[in-house]
Amino acid sequence: MTPAPKFRVSRLFWIGLALFVVGSGPLLVIILMASLGATKDPNPNPVAFGILAGLTFWPSLILMIIGLVKSWRRYRRLQEKSQAD
Repeated sequence: MTPAPKFRVSRLFWIGLALFVVGSGPLLVIILMASLGATKDPNPNPVAFGILAGLTFWPSLILMIIGLVKSWRRYRRLQEKSQAD
């Protein structure tokens, strides 16, 4: 009997997560710093970081979803194969 397969997340998910962190992270940090009062301006206008977040959010989300679906299918296939043995 083969051991039970482990659920491993695909590389596409990790690429999407990295894209999300790099794309949306700076904007979220500026928003957090402004809400904590760490900046002079309580309502900063980070246009460049907003554009970066806008351009990377949906592609990163799509990559993460595709990566999870791909991982889930591989896990189910290996699980069925191990039960058949």
